[in-house]
Amino acid sequence: MRAITVTDQAAGIGGAEVSELQYPHAAENDVILAVHAAGFTPGELTWPATWKDRSGRDRTPSVPGHEVAGVVAELGYGTTGLTVGQRVFGLTDWARNGSLAEYVAVEARNLAALPVQVDFTTAAALPISGLTSWQGLFDHGQLRAGQTVLIHGAAGGVGSIATQLAHESGARVIGTGRAADRDTVLSLGAQLFVDLENDHWDDIGQLDLVFDVLGGEVYMRSLPLVRPGGRIVTIAAPPPVQPENGQAIFFVVEPDRTILAHIAQRVAANSLRPIIGAIYPLEEARSAFAPTTRVHGRTIITVRQHD
Repeated sequence: MRAITVTDQAAGIGGAEVSELQYPHAAENDVILAVHAAGFTPGELTWPATWKDRSGRDRTPSVPGHEVAGVVAELGYGTTGLTVGQRVFGLTDWARNGSLAEYVAVEARNLAALPVQVDFTTAAALPISGLTSWQGLFDHGQLRAGQTVLIHGAAGGVGSIATQLAHESGARVIGTGRAADRDTVLSLGAQLFVDLENDHWDDIGQLDLVFDVLGGEVYMRSLPLVRPGGRIVTIAAPPPVQPENGQAIFFVVEPDRTILAHIAQRVAANSLRPIIGAIYPLEEARSAFAPTTRVHGRTIITVRQHD
């Protein structure tokens, strides 16, 4: 089968190539997916799990990509809840070969059924952004209707989904980004937009929740905005400082079939939409990791023609 492989961490994406690999083996409770579309995180080539297995052994050549949408081609021993021929989407394991391939082995519990109203390209943009947004806002941030949340990077892959989910929940949403993002963020449901480079933060007021995807200076400037008893949830890095009389939480996204199903239902009902900025065929995935211009939205790799 065709796959994008990387073999040298020092070379990074420069060492990526289209390779022929063996068809994957379905372990117990796995499924084999015929991949239709895949998403990736540019920073994943710096993750230890891209290069080593859980025992710390070299596992190259590695296949990047951890978001997948496709059709179940085979069931492993003991696999239940999915059927051959079913349309699904979800996350592949961090320490196994990923989705930039014609076929991938995935734990069945990490996948959810894909409604017929949602195409594979859209579905491939949902797992990391959708799960991160839901878990950050509701599981860790405990956001409720009537509260005020500040979402940094609100036009980005995670931020755009978080803005829509927070608005739908009945929260008051303030989104941040670059000046060019203003109209997009407001169209997603934010009541107020803050230009991180030019606007003053004084008028933001006290916040029940800050959802931070940027870290660094943006994280530090956000701390005084957290009201007593409020939270700042970040995916950028473990918090160096806690807010006064509040709580800072760092988390890494986890697979969750139930949340994926909720997200898919919203997309099918046209109440949630990911922003897709570029689509590349598998053969050009190397260019997708290192674009020459800024891409507004998620980049998706198409692996085979969709039905």
